[in-house]
Formats: sequence, C-alpha cells, structure tokens
Amino acid sequence: MACAPSEGAEGGITSLTAAEFEALLARDQAVQLVDVRRPDEFAAGHINGAQLIDVTASDFLDRAQKSLDPKRPVAVYCRSGKRSMRAAQMLQKAGFRVIYNLDTGYLGWVEYQAGKKR
Repeated sequence: MACAPSEGAEGGITSLTAAEFEALLARDQAVQLVDVRRPDEFAAGHINGAQLIDVTASDFLDRAQKSLDPKRPVAVYCRSGKRSMRAAQMLQKAGFRVIYNLDTGYLGWVEYQAGKKR
C-alpha cells in the first residue's frame, strides 16, 4: 500500500491505487465510501455503496460532519484524485482520523475494472 507521511494508528491520509482501494473496500466493512464529485458526475456513474458529498459545495464540511463518523475510516474519490485529496485534507483538519484517497480517481477506477474483465 502507498503511504502518506502521517499514516499510522494515529491517523492520516493514505493515497491508494485502484487495486488497493478495491482491496480496502472488500476487507474493511467499516469504511465510509464518499464520492466528492458534483451530482451530475455521480449520476453518470459511481462506485457501488458510495455516498455523494460534493467537495465544491459551500456546505461540504458541514454535510460530511453530519453524515460521517470521524472515528471510522473514510475512503474518498473524485474524477482524477485532486478534489478528493482536497476533501481528505479538509476532513483531516476537521478531526477525521483515517482517510484513504483513490489517487487515480474514478477514471482510474473504471480503467482498472475494465482491465480486470479482459
């Protein structure tokens, strides 16, 4: 697994490849999966089980704090990995302890899933 400087028992942000992200979701049922893209992007396709909390919305942090448990791991993704890293940093500052970021975003996820079917 890829490691971020602050990864560990005390928490932090860990960037994962699509394969690592899939393995995390398969093995840890406590993970809260969050799509931080816009509603139109979410409607066009998303990872099963994801909840939508748009990071570009002015109430992102308020919505995240109301719907997520900061003591449970959070896995975030966006289109390409940039917005989700911003969301992860905001969540970390708000007290969320363990955060995973899909470094390739949804585009990389779709490509990875398509490669598995070949």
